[in-house]
Amino acid sequence: MEWIQVSITTTPDGIDALCGILMELGINGFEIEDEGDFHRFLEENKKYWDYVDEELLEQKKGDTKVKIYVSNNESGAKQLNEVREKLQEIKSPEFGSLEIELVNMNEEDWAENWKQFFHPLKIGERVLIQPEWEPADDTEGRVVFTVNPGMIFGTGSHHTTQLCIEQLEARVKEGMRVLDLGCGSGILSIIALLLGAGYAEAIDIDPNAEKIAYDNAERNGVSRENYVVHAGNILTDEAICRRFESEKYDMVLANIVADVIIPLADIAPRFMKPDSIFVTSGIIMSRIDEVLAALSKNFEIISVHEKKDWAAIVCKPKA
Repeated sequence: MEWIQVSITTTPDGIDALCGILMELGINGFEIEDEGDFHRFLEENKKYWDYVDEELLEQKKGDTKVKIYVSNNESGAKQLNEVREKLQEIKSPEFGSLEIELVNMNEEDWAENWKQFFHPLKIGERVLIQPEWEPADDTEGRVVFTVNPGMIFGTGSHHTTQLCIEQLEARVKEGMRVLDLGCGSGILSIIALLLGAGYAEAIDIDPNAEKIAYDNAERNGVSRENYVVHAGNILTDEAICRRFESEKYDMVLANIVADVIIPLADIAPRFMKPDSIFVTSGIIMSRIDEVLAALSKNFEIISVHEKKDWAAIVCKPKA
């Protein structure tokens, strides 16, 4: 498949807010290219060289970009148009120029480009995320999730995913039944199983997610006997809602965006037992009050957790 690399020029202060806006549009994978990171890299590794090309320094000057990838087809064109329209709406000094540069890439080129940015990552006290192409030398006894995320899905590096994984560490119990709403690469539901859950189901609106989640499950020794992935829209597909309602889960996960979590607040209780836990993230701090208000109608809020400009909320159904 052909892909389009979309580079959006912004400012260092605008990175988190811009990523939040892109997540609201359903885009969850980013590469961040920042001049400050480049100079820190030079400083920390200067023992390896005694000269840096002036042209390269000039090229990186003032260079802060958020890069995303869209498929080079009708669906990708629609998504790119939504991005363009949103960038026009948010024009302000905070975000810089928001100029867009497009580069066509085939899947092999993208995959090689991606690998240079993704390295083993420790999360919380017990989890290690490692790319398939770079196994960690020492796992330190952690639960290891090996991932090859494909083109557009999460790897655990974003604050929202880390918030969820930390709650999984703290709350997954042996044999639990888990439901992951908006699963992407399957990272949360698969890690729940690796931490001891007995069964998990997952769903994502993007049909590509189903294959990628199953591939990652197989990569981590998770059998389809205790892991089922669906493609569909949890907000509009009553048939899939009835399936989840008939199953009932000990834990429901939703690392999505505020605009999906708010309507989910009325739907998720159907899938839960009286003592189940709902862990939801992907919430930019500017919208935390809206989400808390929506959840409070049907849930008792247990805790709120923050990283940078993002939040996760843990709650349980009201008695």
